[in-house]
Amino acid sequence: MKILVTGGCGFIGSALVRQLVLHEGHQVVNVDALTYAANPQALEGAAESEAYVFEQANICDLGVLKEIFARHRPDAVAHLAAESHVDRSIDAPAAFIQTNLVGTYNVLEVTRDWQANGAPADFRLLHMSTDEVFGSLGREGRFDEHSRYDPSSAYSATKAGGDHLVTAWRRTFGVPSIIVNMCNAFGPWQFPEKLIPLMIMNAIDGKELPIYGSGRNVREWIYVEDTARALAAVLASGTVGDSYMIGTGVERDNVETVRAICAVLDRLLPDTPHQPHDGLIRFVDDRPGHDGRYAVDHGKIERELKWSPVETAATAMEKTVQWYLDHQPWWRAVKTERYDGRRLGMTEGPPQ
Repeated sequence: MKILVTGGCGFIGSALVRQLVLHEGHQVVNVDALTYAANPQALEGAAESEAYVFEQANICDLGVLKEIFARHRPDAVAHLAAESHVDRSIDAPAAFIQTNLVGTYNVLEVTRDWQANGAPADFRLLHMSTDEVFGSLGREGRFDEHSRYDPSSAYSATKAGGDHLVTAWRRTFGVPSIIVNMCNAFGPWQFPEKLIPLMIMNAIDGKELPIYGSGRNVREWIYVEDTARALAAVLASGTVGDSYMIGTGVERDNVETVRAICAVLDRLLPDTPHQPHDGLIRFVDDRPGHDGRYAVDHGKIERELKWSPVETAATAMEKTVQWYLDHQPWWRAVKTERYDGRRLGMTEGPPQ
């Protein structure tokens, strides 16, 4: 099967490309604009395959998207291209409006045209979204496929809007789509602005580990390779018109997550002068609109598609910390050239 993946140089996109090419034998056309967080190096192994093609293009360019579809004639689309960092969406929401809403509209329109002009009968579009579209949970319960949308940030609002566009294009125009809402992913090649890689890198260098507010915000975590396997399963066997939650059932508040990182580093770096690493933790002002808790019920994908996560919380964190220890030249170059680790998302008003 030939699968067109948007955002295939991103963190989750690259993991999906590796899964599809290296483990499942599919052809992949990777459409990526190569924005600040893109990382072609993460396509190690897959990029050298004859089954892989790269198209540098922005999904906000409708004309270019049409040309790419006409040239490659995909059997399925996995739409992962998105702006994804909540803090950046506070400082600069316009990019999120363009990519997550206008870009998704373009993907849907090109898909609709392709469906009417040559797509195979079993063609499908997978749209990857997030649990953040549902807002903040209380202490009990989990989001499921019927949860009410209640986004809190520009990021989650634009992802919610994208979900609604996908649903509307299916109902109105018959675009055969599936939506996936997933919990927080982490693992190798994640851009340093996100919590887990930033904490790992700061701890290695003996820098402060800033945690927002009280640190009691709860998140559900999943290893990125497990995410890729889940997305591949939905592409292969998911029911058109349905949505699926991807999660693990593993919840941790942010303090607990950072302390887990510190515990692994204490063991792997016994001679560092920064022991114990949790002594580097500092609590800082919370970010605006910070949701309290996310958790998802992933029972449907387990029952219907026989998917379940392979990694435990402990093995996933061990692999991730070790990877960042082993790949310091990569992330040090990123911090020098693209993101120096400074805090984002503290804008107190509109630009003057």
